[in-house]
Amino acid sequence: MGRVAATVASTLCLLIGMAPSAFARDDDGDDDRKHGRDGIERQVIGKILQADYDGYSDDLLTAGLGAAGLAGQAPQPVNAASPTAEELRRIAIYNNYRALVDVSTGGGYGTLYGPVVGVDDKAKDRDGKIPGTEYLALLDGDGRGNSRVTVAVQVPDSFRPDKPCMVTATSSGSRGVYGAIGTAGEWGLKKGCAVVYNDKGTGTGFFDLENGKGYTIRGEHVEASRSGKPLNFEPRIPRRELDRYLEDNPDRWAIKHAHSRENPEADWGTDTLRSVQLGFHLLNRHFAGEKDFRRITPENTIVIASSVSNGGAAALRAAEEDRRGWIDGIAVSEPNVNPKRDRSFRIQQGSGPALVEHGRPLYDYMSFYTLYEGCAAALPGNTRALQVCTDLKARGLLNEGTPAEAQKLIQDYGIVPEQNALAAFYWSANVYQSVTVAYANAYSRASVTDNLCGFSYAHADATDRPAPLPRANAELAFAQSNGIPPNIGIQLIRNGVSTTTVGGAPAPMADVDGAACLRALWTAGDRDHSRRGGGDKGRGGRDPARRLAEGVEEVLATANLRGKPAVIIHGRADALIAVNHSSRSYYGSALRQRQEIRYYEVTNAHHLDAFNVIPAFAAAYVPLHVYFNEGLDYLYDHLTKGDALPPSQVVHTVPRGVEASVVPAITRDNVPPIAKKPRKEDRITFRGSVLRIPD
Repeated sequence: MGRVAATVASTLCLLIGMAPSAFARDDDGDDDRKHGRDGIERQVIGKILQADYDGYSDDLLTAGLGAAGLAGQAPQPVNAASPTAEELRRIAIYNNYRALVDVSTGGGYGTLYGPVVGVDDKAKDRDGKIPGTEYLALLDGDGRGNSRVTVAVQVPDSFRPDKPCMVTATSSGSRGVYGAIGTAGEWGLKKGCAVVYNDKGTGTGFFDLENGKGYTIRGEHVEASRSGKPLNFEPRIPRRELDRYLEDNPDRWAIKHAHSRENPEADWGTDTLRSVQLGFHLLNRHFAGEKDFRRITPENTIVIASSVSNGGAAALRAAEEDRRGWIDGIAVSEPNVNPKRDRSFRIQQGSGPALVEHGRPLYDYMSFYTLYEGCAAALPGNTRALQVCTDLKARGLLNEGTPAEAQKLIQDYGIVPEQNALAAFYWSANVYQSVTVAYANAYSRASVTDNLCGFSYAHADATDRPAPLPRANAELAFAQSNGIPPNIGIQLIRNGVSTTTVGGAPAPMADVDGAACLRALWTAGDRDHSRRGGGDKGRGGRDPARRLAEGVEEVLATANLRGKPAVIIHGRADALIAVNHSSRSYYGSALRQRQEIRYYEVTNAHHLDAFNVIPAFAAAYVPLHVYFNEGLDYLYDHLTKGDALPPSQVVHTVPRGVEASVVPAITRDNVPPIAKKPRKEDRITFRGSVLRIPD
């Protein structure tokens, strides 16, 4: 993969110890038991770490970089082979912020959103830096060790114990604990709310199988057998089994999201609720010594469950599971939510055909994309993509073997044309393939030694052979990784196949054998092929396709939010999380259950605003982040003032285009606000059994 493509794929892709015994004391036992908090302290592994930030040399939101620093050059450690914990935190916050937000001035950073937008003069003088205290903890929810969850609780100095509020910021994608700092984190901190971050058992949990090294919650790269600090992930593999695997597959890495063997997504909602519980516990300890302090409880605190993508799904799932009243409302963007099958209604966009087969699970449509998008995106002269068409026809998966045929199959799968505009880019950047491999392993609870469909993770050297990861890459993995390779030099490897094919493209991208195997795990139409590359039926002797189906069943959402008001924002051009199979379907199902929910669909907006720094993206797409902030504002006013939530609607935006060979700076004319009284033709309606989405 070329350097530019690798960079794009990667984009896609001092703390003081507090004794655990001190944290475990519960002086307010009656109230804790009433709200279920008596058990949260028992889930803490090791120490609760605490740090105070002055808002000048360092801070909660920007790690001391300020708004200008977040938009500038990446911070570097003094010694890349031995970075400090402070350096790792700063680099992690820099990378996670920029991964989801376009930090170019012309794109809206500093004018429509960002650390210095909507704050007072004092905060502007600090360049958006926010003083306060950060707590960091590692939780083990089930006691088995693999499902360890990193939680950070940030308490800004502006937090008012007499008017408390809390925002969840569960990480997007498979990112680490700071994965939502630029989205829900920034909004909450600027409001003076405590923010509870959570990596939901997936974030940047890498493990070097060859050398037995993993990572602490602060990102330190340590040897598991000699470290006295708990690791955020250490795969449990019998020594002989691991030795046999490494003999044939040296220098491999286990990835927490893929290889914890516990399907972490099944607990995303629970993990988010645990974060809220820990947040309350720490807030009450933080302010316990203040004069006239009154206990901070769910009854006197506004709690908003929020985040984007996977974190957005976690917020929705948390609300569904919340039987004790921890959460007051939900505001999410582009949630990767998998609603339970509901064929009691259809979805119709404009005058197009009504879609019955909506709400397909992520793995279903992602593995479909992985198999067919290469051919669908083929253009004359694109040798490797056209070869995908040829291979699909040879397998009997296409009749004519043409891009038009493949594109028709994708369109008929409930994929809207707007998201197809970016699908070729995602396929060429290896996004669909990487996501499908990770989720196949996660859902089927596969061990790295199961060798599922013959895929693994390793660094590749100049001869395209798996090799040891360079030390600097390994030391900075926590700070620079998005949680799912390819990134930090670790690639997706198809065992026994050269890592490159025609034109130097990574083999997994154009590997129809691998894509067909991953798809067969879902369709279960070819049992022998679904096990190809694995050598056996995997853990427990059960077929991996059956295990995968069971894993997907565990993550399906009910759309029953228990009466909590909810706001969902989604970009129509999202080429990663399909609107028909996620937000639209979830919204319709929630309406059928008479939930208080609003859905705002934004035209010319896609999944990753960070790509809008690329001129072609900047000209064609607007930042969805603007509407995420608006949705949170509307929900907050609804919860605190009783203001009505705007009706569900399509927000029609205006791309910037190109003027005199330059993309002009964005203005509010490009991103009109969500209307309190939308035009009739913009309203999303549900009549009879049809959810109608305006064009």
